[in-house]
Amino acid sequence: MEKAMWLVVAVSMVVVALAPPQAEAAISCGTVANTLSPCINFVLYGGAAPPTSCCEGIKTLYNEATTTADRQAVCSCLKSVASSATPAIISNAAALPGKCGVSIPYKISPSTDCSSVH
Repeated sequence: MEKAMWLVVAVSMVVVALAPPQAEAAISCGTVANTLSPCINFVLYGGAAPPTSCCEGIKTLYNEATTTADRQAVCSCLKSVASSATPAIISNAAALPGKCGVSIPYKISPSTDCSSVH
């Protein structure tokens, strides 16, 4: 379940990568995990649509990740978890942004280069 929680956080990596840069200070892995906790069941088991609270969390992270440091910090947290997740869990996590109406420029993957996230 802990791996699934971290993979939920992987969704935020993509969401965070799209937010416009502004100040400094990185978002913590704990913040990402807490914000995306409503997504856990969807990430573990899939489904037609994630809960509204999950999509609200994704959109919140997207709006709060205002700096490159924020986006890269989230990316690093998620990448480490995604590297040990099952393909099904990664697939479910990767589907979340699209199902929540958030457009992302790359696929959630353990091979994401976090240094290229701006």
